[in-house]
Amino acid sequence: MSKFDEALELYKKEMKGTLGMKNIDEDLLHGVTKALGPSIYSDDSNKVSCSDPKELDRVKKNFMIKKLGMDDSPSLDDHIKAVCQEMGSSNRKKYRAIFYYLIVQKFESKRSMFV
Repeated sequence: MSKFDEALELYKKEMKGTLGMKNIDEDLLHGVTKALGPSIYSDDSNKVSCSDPKELDRVKKNFMIKKLGMDDSPSLDDHIKAVCQEMGSSNRKKYRAIFYYLIVQKFESKRSMFV
């Protein structure tokens, strides 16, 4: 099994176990994970820190605005906060691939960029 496949399995396990997600769009998860490139292999860059405002700003600017092509607005911050809450404040393993997957799910029109 490749490192990429191992990462995907880890994310699916986390989504089903810790997050209690029953239906996972595996094509979307694969596409989002693939788009993250080598960052999924680094212990630092493969997670999102919801307690770090600079990190959340990077998510907004680099993913939501640049990658997804969204316009900057306060609603983007609201969506990021919602994903932080969905993943749980005590969850220290907020994997970036899962975080971005949940963001894309909130914007169904952006799904086609990854599938």
